Amino acid sequence: MAYASTINTAAKLLISMGTACMLMLSMNASHAVQVYKSIGAHGEVKYSQHSPQNGRNIELIEFRSDGRQSSAGQLAGKTDPNQNSNAPSAEEQRVAQLEARIKDQETQANAQRCQSLRNNLTNLNVGGRIYEMDANGKREYLDGREIELKRERVQQAINQYCNGTTT
Repeated sequence: MAYASTINTAAKLLISMGTACMLMLSMNASHAVQVYKSIGAHGEVKYSQHSPQNGRNIELIEFRSDGRQSSAGQLAGKTDPNQNSNAPSAEEQRVAQLEARIKDQETQANAQRCQSLRNNLTNLNVGGRIYEMDANGKREYLDGREIELKRERVQQAINQYCNGTTT
Protein backbone atom coordinates (compact mmCIF):
# COMPACT_ATOMS: atom_id res chain seq x y z
CA MET A 1 0.00 0.00 0.00
CA ALA A 2 2.76 2.42 0.86
CA TYR A 3 4.32 1.77 -2.53
CA ALA A 4 1.10 2.67 -4.39
CA SER A 5 0.74 5.83 -2.31
CA THR A 6 4.31 6.87 -3.20
CA ILE A 7 3.68 6.30 -6.91
CA ASN A 8 0.43 8.27 -6.73
CA THR A 9 2.18 11.18 -4.97
CA ALA A 10 5.03 11.14 -7.50
CA ALA A 11 2.55 11.16 -10.41
CA LYS A 12 0.67 14.11 -8.91
CA LEU A 13 3.95 15.94 -8.38
CA LEU A 14 5.03 15.35 -12.00
CA ILE A 15 1.65 16.49 -13.33
CA SER A 16 1.72 19.64 -11.20
CA MET A 17 5.31 20.42 -12.27
CA GLY A 18 4.41 19.90 -15.91
CA THR A 19 1.38 22.16 -15.55
CA ALA A 20 3.48 24.83 -13.85
CA CYS A 21 6.09 24.66 -16.64
CA MET A 22 3.41 24.95 -19.33
CA LEU A 23 1.87 27.91 -17.51
CA MET A 24 5.25 29.66 -17.21
CA LEU A 25 6.05 29.06 -20.87
CA SER A 26 2.72 30.44 -21.99
CA MET A 27 3.14 33.49 -19.76
CA ASN A 28 6.65 34.17 -21.09
CA ALA A 29 5.58 33.82 -24.70
CA SER A 30 2.74 36.28 -24.27
CA HIS A 31 4.67 38.97 -22.38
CA ALA A 32 7.11 41.29 -24.07
CA VAL A 33 9.94 43.07 -22.30
CA GLN A 34 10.09 46.79 -22.97
CA VAL A 35 13.51 48.38 -23.35
CA TYR A 36 14.15 52.08 -23.85
CA LYS A 37 16.99 53.05 -26.16
CA SER A 38 18.22 56.63 -25.83
CA ILE A 39 21.26 58.82 -26.46
CA GLY A 40 22.85 60.25 -23.32
CA ALA A 41 24.19 63.72 -22.67
CA HIS A 42 27.64 62.83 -24.07
CA GLY A 43 26.37 60.99 -27.17
CA GLU A 44 26.55 57.47 -25.72
CA VAL A 45 23.79 54.96 -26.51
CA LYS A 46 21.95 53.76 -23.39
CA TYR A 47 19.48 50.93 -22.84
CA SER A 48 17.16 50.83 -19.84
CA GLN A 49 13.96 49.21 -18.64
CA HIS A 50 12.82 52.59 -17.31
CA SER A 51 12.01 55.66 -19.37
CA PRO A 52 15.06 57.98 -19.32
CA GLN A 53 14.64 61.44 -17.82
CA ASN A 54 17.19 63.38 -19.84
CA GLY A 55 17.89 61.27 -22.94
CA ARG A 56 17.58 62.30 -26.59
CA ASN A 57 16.00 60.29 -29.41
CA ILE A 58 14.16 57.91 -27.09
CA GLU A 59 13.03 54.72 -28.80
CA LEU A 60 10.88 52.00 -27.21
CA ILE A 61 11.85 48.46 -28.20
CA GLU A 62 9.76 45.45 -27.21
CA PHE A 63 11.38 42.03 -27.03
CA ARG A 64 9.51 38.74 -26.86
CA SER A 65 10.63 35.96 -24.56
CA ASP A 66 12.46 34.27 -27.44
CA GLY A 67 14.64 37.35 -27.98
CA ARG A 68 12.96 38.61 -31.13
CA GLN A 69 11.54 42.08 -31.33
CA SER A 70 7.77 42.30 -31.19
CA SER A 71 7.50 43.61 -34.74
CA ALA A 72 7.55 40.81 -37.30
CA GLY A 73 10.75 39.85 -39.04
CA GLN A 74 13.20 41.65 -36.75
CA LEU A 75 15.20 38.56 -35.82
CA ALA A 76 15.31 36.87 -39.19
CA GLY A 77 15.74 40.04 -41.22
CA LYS A 78 13.49 40.54 -44.19
CA THR A 79 10.25 38.58 -44.23
CA ASP A 80 9.18 39.99 -47.58
CA PRO A 81 11.61 39.41 -50.49
CA ASN A 82 10.58 42.78 -51.96
CA GLN A 83 11.30 44.62 -48.72
CA ASN A 84 14.29 47.00 -48.86
CA SER A 85 16.46 47.54 -45.82
CA ASN A 86 18.79 50.52 -45.47
CA ALA A 87 20.36 49.19 -42.28
CA PRO A 88 23.51 47.11 -42.82
CA SER A 89 23.25 43.45 -41.88
CA ALA A 90 25.31 41.94 -39.09
CA GLU A 91 27.65 40.41 -41.67
CA GLU A 92 28.13 43.78 -43.41
CA GLN A 93 28.85 45.43 -40.06
CA ARG A 94 31.39 42.71 -39.20
CA VAL A 95 33.10 43.11 -42.59
CA ALA A 96 33.20 46.90 -42.16
CA GLN A 97 34.75 46.50 -38.69
CA LEU A 98 37.37 44.08 -40.03
CA GLU A 99 38.21 46.42 -42.92
CA ALA A 100 38.56 49.32 -40.49
CA ARG A 101 40.83 47.24 -38.24
CA ILE A 102 42.99 46.19 -41.21
CA LYS A 103 43.26 49.81 -42.39
CA ASP A 104 44.24 50.90 -38.88
CA GLN A 105 46.91 48.18 -38.69
CA GLU A 106 48.26 49.19 -42.10
CA THR A 107 48.39 52.83 -40.98
CA GLN A 108 50.30 51.87 -37.84
CA ALA A 109 52.71 49.65 -39.78
CA ASN A 110 53.30 52.45 -42.29
CA ALA A 111 53.98 54.92 -39.45
CA GLN A 112 56.52 52.50 -37.94
CA ARG A 113 58.13 51.95 -41.36
CA CYS A 114 58.42 55.72 -41.88
CA GLN A 115 59.92 56.21 -38.44
CA SER A 116 62.49 53.49 -39.16
CA LEU A 117 63.37 55.11 -42.50
CA ARG A 118 63.77 58.50 -40.82
CA ASN A 119 66.03 56.96 -38.17
CA ASN A 120 68.14 55.35 -40.91
CA LEU A 121 68.44 58.68 -42.73
CA THR A 122 69.49 60.40 -39.51
CA ASN A 123 72.18 57.77 -38.94
CA LEU A 124 73.44 58.17 -42.51
CA ASN A 125 73.55 61.98 -42.14
CA VAL A 126 75.42 61.93 -38.82
CA GLY A 127 78.65 60.80 -40.42
CA GLY A 128 81.35 58.61 -39.03
CA ARG A 129 81.94 54.99 -39.93
CA ILE A 130 78.83 53.14 -41.06
CA TYR A 131 78.65 49.40 -41.52
CA GLU A 132 76.24 46.65 -42.53
CA MET A 133 76.21 43.09 -41.30
CA ASP A 134 76.88 40.41 -43.92
CA ALA A 135 75.29 36.94 -44.02
CA ASN A 136 77.95 35.59 -41.63
CA GLY A 137 77.37 38.35 -39.08
CA LYS A 138 80.57 40.24 -39.89
CA ARG A 139 80.71 44.00 -40.23
CA GLU A 140 81.27 45.46 -43.67
CA TYR A 141 82.13 49.15 -43.50
CA LEU A 142 80.71 51.39 -46.22
CA ASP A 143 82.76 53.95 -48.09
CA GLY A 144 81.56 57.48 -48.88
CA ARG A 145 80.03 56.56 -52.23
CA GLU A 146 78.01 53.65 -50.74
CA ILE A 147 76.80 55.86 -47.89
CA GLU A 148 75.65 58.51 -50.39
CA LEU A 149 73.79 55.88 -52.45
CA LYS A 150 72.07 54.55 -49.33
CA ARG A 151 71.16 58.09 -48.26
CA GLU A 152 69.53 58.71 -51.67
CA ARG A 153 67.60 55.40 -51.54
CA VAL A 154 66.34 56.06 -48.01
CA GLN A 155 65.28 59.59 -49.00
CA GLN A 156 63.40 58.19 -52.03
CA ALA A 157 61.63 55.66 -49.80
CA ILE A 158 60.68 58.43 -47.35
CA ASN A 159 59.32 60.52 -50.21
CA GLN A 160 57.32 57.56 -51.51
CA TYR A 161 55.95 56.09 -48.27
CA CYS A 162 55.95 58.96 -45.80
CA ASN A 163 54.16 61.72 -47.72
CA GLY A 164 57.46 63.37 -48.63
CA THR A 165 58.34 64.55 -45.13
CA THR A 166 61.90 64.30 -43.87
CA THR A 167 63.61 64.78 -40.56
